[in-house]
Amino acid sequence: MVPKSAGRTTASPDSAHLCWRRPSSASGTPSGAQVPPEVMAWPWLSCLLLPALIVSVAANVAPTFLSNMSAVTLPEDLPVGELLHFLGSPGLSHLQVQKEMQVIVEDRNDNAPVFQNTDFSTSINETLPVGSVVFSVLAVDKDTGSAGAVVYSIERVIPSSDGSEYLFSILPNGSIILNGSLSYNNKSAFYQLELKACDSGGLYNNSIIVQCSSPVFVSISVIDQPDLDPQFVREFYSASVAEDAPQGTSVLKVEAMDSDRGINDLVIYSISNSTRPDWFKITSDGVIEVSSTLDREQLLEEDEEVQVQVTATEKNLNIYGQEAKVSIWVTLRVTDVNDHKPEFYNCSLSTCTFTPQEAQVNFTGYVDEHSSTRIPIDDLTMVVYDPDKGSNGTFWLSLEGPDAEAFSVSPERAAGSVEVQVLVKTPSQVDYEQQMVMWVQVVATDSVSKNSSIAMVTIYLRDINDHRPTFPQSLYNLNVSEHSEAGYVVTDSIHAFDPDTGEGGRITYSLLPGNGDDVFAVDPDSGTVTVRNGTLLDREKQAVYYLTLQATDGGNQSSSTTLHIILLDINDNKPVVTGSYNIFVQEEGGNVSVAIQAHDDDQPDTNNSLLHFSLLPSSYSHNFSVDPDKGILTNLGPLDREAIDPTLGGRIVLTVRVSDCGVPALWTDVNVTITVEDINDNLPIFSHPSYSFSVKERDPGVLIGEVEAWDADQTEANNRISFSLSGTGANNFILRGTVLGSGGAKGFLSLPSDTSLDYETQPFFSLTVSAENPDPQAGEATAQVLVTVEDVNDTPPTLDATSLRGIRVAENGSQHGIVAEVVAQDVDTMSQVEVQLVNVICTKAGIDVGSLCHGWFSVLDNGSVLINQSEAIDYETCDLVTLVVRACDITTDPRFQAYSDNGSLPITIEDVNDNAPYFLPEDKTFGGAPVLAQPPDDVYSHSQARDDDSGNNGAILFSIFQVDFVAKDGTVIPFQGFFRISTSVEDSVFTGNIELVTSLDSTLQGTYQVTVKAQDRPSEGPALEAKIMLNLFTVDQSYRVRLQFSISKEDVGANMEEIKAGLLGGSRLLTPPLPRSRARGRSYLDAYFVFSNGSALTLDQLSMMIRNDQDSLTQLLQLGLVVLGSQESQESELPNTLRNVVIGLGVALVLVIVIMTMILVCVQKSYRRKLRAMKAAKEAQKTAVGVMPPVSAIPGTNVYNTERANPMLNLPTKDLGFESQSSSSHLILALALHLPSLFPQKEALCSLKEQDPEPLSRVLSARKVGPREQKEGLAFDNKGLNTTDL
Repeated sequence: MVPKSAGRTTASPDSAHLCWRRPSSASGTPSGAQVPPEVMAWPWLSCLLLPALIVSVAANVAPTFLSNMSAVTLPEDLPVGELLHFLGSPGLSHLQVQKEMQVIVEDRNDNAPVFQNTDFSTSINETLPVGSVVFSVLAVDKDTGSAGAVVYSIERVIPSSDGSEYLFSILPNGSIILNGSLSYNNKSAFYQLELKACDSGGLYNNSIIVQCSSPVFVSISVIDQPDLDPQFVREFYSASVAEDAPQGTSVLKVEAMDSDRGINDLVIYSISNSTRPDWFKITSDGVIEVSSTLDREQLLEEDEEVQVQVTATEKNLNIYGQEAKVSIWVTLRVTDVNDHKPEFYNCSLSTCTFTPQEAQVNFTGYVDEHSSTRIPIDDLTMVVYDPDKGSNGTFWLSLEGPDAEAFSVSPERAAGSVEVQVLVKTPSQVDYEQQMVMWVQVVATDSVSKNSSIAMVTIYLRDINDHRPTFPQSLYNLNVSEHSEAGYVVTDSIHAFDPDTGEGGRITYSLLPGNGDDVFAVDPDSGTVTVRNGTLLDREKQAVYYLTLQATDGGNQSSSTTLHIILLDINDNKPVVTGSYNIFVQEEGGNVSVAIQAHDDDQPDTNNSLLHFSLLPSSYSHNFSVDPDKGILTNLGPLDREAIDPTLGGRIVLTVRVSDCGVPALWTDVNVTITVEDINDNLPIFSHPSYSFSVKERDPGVLIGEVEAWDADQTEANNRISFSLSGTGANNFILRGTVLGSGGAKGFLSLPSDTSLDYETQPFFSLTVSAENPDPQAGEATAQVLVTVEDVNDTPPTLDATSLRGIRVAENGSQHGIVAEVVAQDVDTMSQVEVQLVNVICTKAGIDVGSLCHGWFSVLDNGSVLINQSEAIDYETCDLVTLVVRACDITTDPRFQAYSDNGSLPITIEDVNDNAPYFLPEDKTFGGAPVLAQPPDDVYSHSQARDDDSGNNGAILFSIFQVDFVAKDGTVIPFQGFFRISTSVEDSVFTGNIELVTSLDSTLQGTYQVTVKAQDRPSEGPALEAKIMLNLFTVDQSYRVRLQFSISKEDVGANMEEIKAGLLGGSRLLTPPLPRSRARGRSYLDAYFVFSNGSALTLDQLSMMIRNDQDSLTQLLQLGLVVLGSQESQESELPNTLRNVVIGLGVALVLVIVIMTMILVCVQKSYRRKLRAMKAAKEAQKTAVGVMPPVSAIPGTNVYNTERANPMLNLPTKDLGFESQSSSSHLILALALHLPSLFPQKEALCSLKEQDPEPLSRVLSARKVGPREQKEGLAFDNKGLNTTDL
């Protein structure tokens, strides 16, 4: 039922401004019945205007009606007591004039439509065409015009599934139309429509409203029609029957039912098709029986099954005049019975058809003499077949006959069918020289029935090469050094042996294909295993090879053995000597001491890298010695230049051999030239004025070129030449001189062993080579040397930093293909650069999340960054993917680094809207009082939700999806437009605050079920949503409690959490408290205290709970709580107050008449009235502070309304600083009750301490003038009344 307040506004005494009353309590006008100030001002204004009216009286004149007093239009919703028209009639009151006046009553929308009939039920066929009229209803509205125009609507359809809400529609004339097809069996057999009739809206109480009827329900029953075929109760039927089952044996029962559940016609069964006709029949009740002899062996190609099609037909025709029937295939498996014995057939198993023509009992075969055990007889095609199944088809095979001991049969046991082999059992008995033909009998015996069959096999022996080549061992372990040359003999001692002679004893060796056959080779005749390709023998790539060596004789018999070849590491790096050694020493007194600098690049701390120094024998080596471990060369005694061959020019060349300790040892010889100094007086001459050489970069210790010079001196002391280099970069070279006979010298230009050139740094060097004698006084000769550096691919590539700038990729399959290009560069001229992916780092909000994103992206060789798994990219698990890449030059010289430094390409994952909002769990109950609800400020509930997306995708907007009111009797009423929701956000948590839009119906008690929808707001794509239902309790306003504070509203709001904490010790605050202002800086809170089950606390119960909790009581007092009050007393006074107002107005009218007749007396006694007023004020001031009279106090003062107290002024209460609320906005004016027993520490400070020289004049001058007062000008200032003492 729709509440009255939802569709209609009803006049009540609370909203009719008909009367006024003098407040008799401190509460003023009761809540919900505030008397308008302009109405209360009329009696007092009449008294004030009376002197002016008396002055204007000049004669005894009869009253007259105005000219417009012919007719009055009266709306029917006018409240009782409302002023209709003013009658202007100057004259004396004892003269009367009568006139007839027409009163026209205007219609208002004060009636709701009413349905005329009450029997709302009908039945329709399920085949009723779409568009047909199902039912008609009629509702009548007594109003006229648009207020009486009825509009029908279908509120809901029960059931509401399968699109039934769109199945019916209603026309403006009340006819219900069928919009879709019906189905008794597939949809619903009954529908209930909830109908509502509303008028088109009309004027009522000065606003346009729409009146609606109470909902009615139309019941529609659907009548089933025979329009469906029958259906079998099971989707599949199968059964088994033995092949020897007698006729009439029941196999299986099928069952079908009429799909039209409302009819349930009789079903008749028949067999409409079968793979084996006449084998089975079916009875009228659906039982399938055996009708003829069964033979399972006839069904072998049909998987031993018979397919029977059973048709179920309804007895009566359907609505289309046709038979209603359905068919199903039934599988009947025929089981086996042991009724056959095994038989022999001359065929192969794959081609046997097991026909009588193939059956045979005599077989022939051939076999080589001395065949090994279990060698089968050749050309014997024997198959044994037993058509029975399982154990019935299982049989044993055995041999009998004169030569049965020499052979065996395989298999010995089989089932169904099997190929039979006769195998050699005793090879020594199979000898061609002893017996050329042998005979055996193969016996097949049924394992169950013991029935058997016998076949004779004639075996012809062949004289063959009956020995195979054999190896002494099945495995040979061999070793070979890496980098062995092609043709290197791995082994020549492995041979196979064959006792046969002639062609049968000739052995041929071969390596079977496999791992290593391209590295090694074998001689077919001798069996010698050699290295085929030594370049492939690299132990670092493959350390072990397994080869199969096969030996085959002339009869094509073979055997094999395994070669296990292990590669041995060799000493393949020789020592390297650093620098050149030219030593000059004066004869006799000079000593030689030079250390040879050398190193070996083989593995450290092994014999392959352990160096040993020795001095090779020469003409003068006996004069020197070298330390074998340290390499220090020293002379054994004084040197004598004259003892040196004159052709040597005083130079002694010693050769120091630096060798490692590897096997075999590698060595490097270095020459140490020791020159015995003598004088020199001739300049050397170069053979060419200039030299030009070239050298590859990054190649240390290489010889670049040679220079040659001659000296004309003939003596040893004078013709010795030495070379030196100068020029830019000369320190990068070594020029080592060599004597060319007497007076000649050759200089070898080379690089030090630890120095190499760089083409990219300097492509050429221009040097000057000098040839000079040792004599410092002699001159020197020079020649220009140009060294050109040849480029070598030695520089590692680099990554372009600009190509590593971050990119953005959207998640969840939004992007595909190439998303970035990583650019690599190499300064070498012959480079070939590719980009490699080194690592993938997955992070979420700066935290490493492991390998979640490793498969999302890949990097191609050309630097293209490709999306691999677009659908797997997920922003919520990983928002930043960092690809660690590097560049590799695959043509880089192996001696140099081919990789660049690692670079990082950050890929930011952009969020897409793939997560729906979800509500956060809360344990809260919400409630409110419908009578006291104040739109739109009161917040009744809130919901919190989150969205794991980011940005706009994660922004949530709340909305009210549906509101239902559940009354205490279980009735559910839909509501629209009563609530609204606002959205706020803090720390990514969105909060929806539910607010009341309009006033609730005070007559409804129950729960409002508010369905809140949370929907995100994506910039692209559809929005996602979630829903939650909140229950709002309605609480009677009598449980409302008012808490008055001595602090301001702002301070109360700032301390709200502390106040709630003090109040929530034993109760639960459901209605959110809202601080309101009071006079003199005070404020109050209105709230309900209820539990989650809906039970509420009264003022006394709450007071008791707070007094029992001293901590909460102390906290509330410190927060400024001074008064704890209730609203019940004020609400209970509402009828008495209204009655007093009406009586007061009547008394006021009598006083007006008396005053008009006694005006002179009233003027004479004005001074006395003033004295009485002053006396009343003095009596009020004598009232002790803190003493509570039995009557109510004026809000905000300690002055009480008694006979001697302050007379009430005709002013709005807000002008006195008090807050009042009219019933039209459903606000409450509540007064705090003093509770000295509850708060003994606090005293209500209620006395007025400020004094004005003339309070009434000040208040009147400051008050706002109402629109009616501006129009009629009724306000004036009486200077004769002084209210200072009041």
